[in-house]
Formats: sequence, C-alpha cells, structure tokens
Amino acid sequence: MTQAPYSIPNIPGKQRILVAPLNWGLGHATRCIPIIEKLISDGHDVIIAADGYPLALLQEAFPTVKTISFPSFSIHYSKARFQIGHLLLRLPKILLGIWKEHRKLQIYIGQYRINYVISDNRFGLWSRLIPSVYITHQLMIKMPKSLRLFEPLAWAIHRVIISRYSECWIPDKPDKDSLSGDLAHKYPLPKNARFIGHLSRFSGAPTIIPTETYHTVVLVSGPEPQRSLFEKEWTLKLHDRKAAVLIVQGLPQQEILKKQIDTICFVSHLPTAILKAQLLAAKKIICRSGYSSIMDMHTINKKAAYYPTPGQTEQEYLATLHNGK
Repeated sequence: MTQAPYSIPNIPGKQRILVAPLNWGLGHATRCIPIIEKLISDGHDVIIAADGYPLALLQEAFPTVKTISFPSFSIHYSKARFQIGHLLLRLPKILLGIWKEHRKLQIYIGQYRINYVISDNRFGLWSRLIPSVYITHQLMIKMPKSLRLFEPLAWAIHRVIISRYSECWIPDKPDKDSLSGDLAHKYPLPKNARFIGHLSRFSGAPTIIPTETYHTVVLVSGPEPQRSLFEKEWTLKLHDRKAAVLIVQGLPQQEILKKQIDTICFVSHLPTAILKAQLLAAKKIICRSGYSSIMDMHTINKKAAYYPTPGQTEQEYLATLHNGK
C-alpha cells in the first residue's frame, strides 16, 4: 500500500458530514476518496452529494455510504481552443447556479441533519449555521496572456469566496514538494487556509498484479465536448500501433463496458486498484494535465505526458510546469 502523502485535519466529535465535489471532470471526485475514507475511519457519518459521473464514481467506491443527487452549476466547454469567452457568456447562468446550490444546502442541512460540510471547489456550499470546508489547489486563477492584468482581481474575488468558509484545505505541500506552483503559492494565503498534502485515490489502494498489461495507457477525462475530442484524437493517433494500448474513457457506470478495436482496448472505467495496477505496468501514460491526475502520478511515482484541455489556462500552466519532470 502506498504511503499516504497527505495529512487530512481531524474533525472533532462524531459528525454527519456532507462531502460535495464539483462536477467538472472526475478529478474533484477522485481526490475526495481519501478524505471520505478517513472520515469513515474516524467514525463520522458521511453523506456524498454529487451528480453525473462523479456521483457514479463515488457510489462505486463507497457502495454503503448514503448518496444524494446534488447538481453543480453547469459547466460545458466549447469545441474551440479559447474557453474564457465561452465561460464569460455563461457567467450569469453559473452565478445563478451557485446561488441555487447555496440555497439548496440550507434545505439539506435541516433535511439530513448535517452538521459539517466539505466542498471541493463548489462556491456555494458554505453556511453560517455549521462549519464548512472549501477544498482548492487553485487559489489564484490563471488568465490568458491578453487578460493577465486581471489575475490579481480574480485572486481577490476568489479570496472573498474562500472567506465564506470556516476553513480552506489546499491539497498540496508548502515546500519544495509543491505540485501546484503559482496556483497556490504566488499570493499570500487566506487566514483560514492550510496545506494538507497531496490527495490521491491511489494512496490507500492495494498494489496488485494485472492479468494483462498494455504498453500505453490513455486516461480520458474532463467536461464535454473536450472529453470526447481527447478520446477521438488519441484513438486516431494510436490506431496503427503494434503495441497494446488501453484507453480508459472516464465514464463511470454500473457496468464496466469494454471493447477491442485492433490493438486498442477501450474500457469505460476501472476500479481504483486495477487502474493503479495498469498505470504501474504501463511504459507510457497519456492524460490531461488536471491537478488530480498530476497528484495521482506523483503518488505512484510514474511519469506521464500531460496534455491540457484547450483554453483551460490552469491545465496549460500545469502541463508546462510538469512535462519533462
């Protein structure tokens, strides 16, 4: 078993804790797995609140834990390279979604007798009634070069959001082992923030030997339509390779769907221990430069070729920071 590279703060007493990751790909949900494992181990009563594929993934990981459908504010990327303009056009709808999730949380607090909330990058899940924790590695918002002047403003706005919460947990380390770079280290930390180390679903997973191995493993992830575009791109690039290729589509569901086309095996998703085994056995790993993927690779000491989601400035920065390391 891999040694845990994190130190999740202890929550006193026995609490009923709502854990709610953002539905923006699978990374926010996967890095909640070690948090949920620790909460259960400490005797807390956990309720998972999510939607879409993140909810399916966490239901598979924790089949006995109560779950509720709690949609995030909707995030959809365009097919274009630049996403900022697309997201700005959707800003009124996003703000309305944040307000709605904040209002709904107040209802859930009473309905489910919740007395603690842990939100992974969901802006609206704070409450004046009970302690609430906000998880983020991206305290500053990376902007495109043409808008770099507005980075301090975006950071200040994010600080206001963070100040609504009792605590801010940063899944990184404060020293030379940092993985987030400028995202968590460029500006002064909010008073309620602390580093908790690297969160990875692989840290508590057993190390097993896979029944079959692949030369190259491609991890597909992210919001649509960019998830599907990434899968299509690497299917075309790797279809004539003689070495075996595994493409993990990032589509958690009740049944694991698998198909073989030439030397490429497509699988909808894999349980954590099996995915870890395939990555450890692979000669080459290809994935998006999402922060959770970077923490996963760091935890199992594997190198990967990172490809950012087009126009997602955070991933572009992280790909530049970590490719070649």
